[in-house]
Amino acid sequence: MRQKCGFRPAVAGSIPVLAALALLLACAAIAAAATGGAPTPGGSPPPPASGAGAPAANPSAGALTLLAAETTPKRSFYFGYRYPTFRFTLGSDQPLNDIRVDVVNGASREVVRTFYREDVPPNSPQSLRWDGATGEGRPAHNGKYVFRVSPQTPAPAARKASASSALVVGFDFYGYAFPVLGPHEFNLGAGRFGAPRSGHTHQGQDVTAACGLPLVAARGGKVQFAGFQAAAGNYLVIDGRGTPDDFMYAHLAEPSPLHTGDTVRTGQPIGVVGETGDAVGCHLHFEMWSAPGWYEGGSPFDPLPYLKAWDKYS
Repeated sequence: MRQKCGFRPAVAGSIPVLAALALLLACAAIAAAATGGAPTPGGSPPPPASGAGAPAANPSAGALTLLAAETTPKRSFYFGYRYPTFRFTLGSDQPLNDIRVDVVNGASREVVRTFYREDVPPNSPQSLRWDGATGEGRPAHNGKYVFRVSPQTPAPAARKASASSALVVGFDFYGYAFPVLGPHEFNLGAGRFGAPRSGHTHQGQDVTAACGLPLVAARGGKVQFAGFQAAAGNYLVIDGRGTPDDFMYAHLAEPSPLHTGDTVRTGQPIGVVGETGDAVGCHLHFEMWSAPGWYEGGSPFDPLPYLKAWDKYS
């Protein structure tokens, strides 16, 4: 269960417009800390990712030491509002150093991305941003990662015992964020995917939570639609970046601050839990649609296994 943010209305569903929007903004800072998301719903996009660079033609580096290092945020998401940013300062017995910074999967030890830097002086703060993509341009797998700093060439024989050949700073990286920031339960009865309805079956999974709890984008991308419908209430659909899937969020207490065509980042606030439309009790109705997309020839599929997986680490 998550830490609760904000308040629980005395009467379910009785959230004034200003109170709901105020809660969304007040909880945005918590959303940023918990998910690496945007501090405000309409925040500007992050700076671009750092360039990979290229190996030096005749690389050279001294005995390196890590004088200072920090990775922020400690938890990041693919296409998130905040890229994993590595800031570091090196010490060296050489005035200029050709180094490499590898992004390494902590479990498999696989190097998923490499950045090359030439002529790095000692005692000079450096930084780089990783966009969460592998060297082949695919989203990296979930898990713990490290930034590893080392010379571009093996250290001389006299220095091979130095720990400076593998200077590391760790962080967590995930492809998706759990959409509800607060205590919640999965409705495993009438709220299950495929549960019978009058003339149709339930196309999503209901997540019961207090009205007014903030919602964030499980996966960033482009807002395909944001509006109101008699059954769905206030809702929006996001075309997930780097996936074939669309993500639909329904029964929001008030219209989302996002609009059709907006770019949204993973973990970015998108609204608050409500019970608008054909809803009984406060909850998020969440759908996932296969390619080619939401009511574009795709089909809804059961999102519960994915929600449970995201819930474990979010």
